[in-house]
Amino acid sequence: MNFTRTSAIVLRQFYLVRGSIARLVPLFVWVGVDMVLWGFITRYLNSVASPSFNFVPAMLGAVLLWDFFIRVMQGITMAFFEDVWSRNFLNFFATPLEISEYLSGLVLSSIATSSIGLGVMLALASGVFGLSFFIYGAMLAPFILVLFLVGIALGIFAVAMVLRLGPASEWFIWPIPAVLSPFAGVFYPLSTLPTWMRVISYLLPPSYVFESMRAILAGRAMPVASLFWGGSLAILYILLACWFFKATYRHAVRTGLIARYSAETVA
Repeated sequence: MNFTRTSAIVLRQFYLVRGSIARLVPLFVWVGVDMVLWGFITRYLNSVASPSFNFVPAMLGAVLLWDFFIRVMQGITMAFFEDVWSRNFLNFFATPLEISEYLSGLVLSSIATSSIGLGVMLALASGVFGLSFFIYGAMLAPFILVLFLVGIALGIFAVAMVLRLGPASEWFIWPIPAVLSPFAGVFYPLSTLPTWMRVISYLLPPSYVFESMRAILAGRAMPVASLFWGGSLAILYILLACWFFKATYRHAVRTGLIARYSAETVA
């Protein structure tokens, strides 16, 4: 793998964002809106609920972590869509660029954009609404790491799906986080779900993160084994997503489907 070619993918995304405020503003605005909205919701809940329970770390912390997961996934898909919308995707592979280098460039672009969003969310949650991350302790780092890994896996899978089904299938991608959120137990314990939903939840790494977070807030021992299982699933899904993307790309090249990503409209 040539890091110079990988960094060129990142540099292209940097120039796109720098040259257009329409691409720059969403990095700050949507995460800011979510933090402000849920911050005031948690303040209201604190004012009407028992003073012994603080909704800020339980709900605002969950929103922050889930939004970070979404930003990681969208960081990959949006970088790919930029190439699809501009009909530039096929042009990359007229160069010595390898598919692994292209994927690595998308991942690095996602790291950059999601880090900006995470910084904004941390600043608003702690500075405006008083969310103390010392409540989670050192376990905040593995929480973020697991969500980052599964966000990468889901982003790569979504890109492969669009590559296989065509550019119009991007509309299948946007609802994915919303569809997964009930199973991930972002705001409630998995024990509230029916049995068939819990079976799916146990296959989703984010569910282990949010269950572990609630265990810490409830004063229980940190379920290290549970979080380790969630991290292992996330790594497995990354490997499967990379395999799926590579197999899909080869299929698109072999069958000629990749022509629909050319610089000219395909009849």
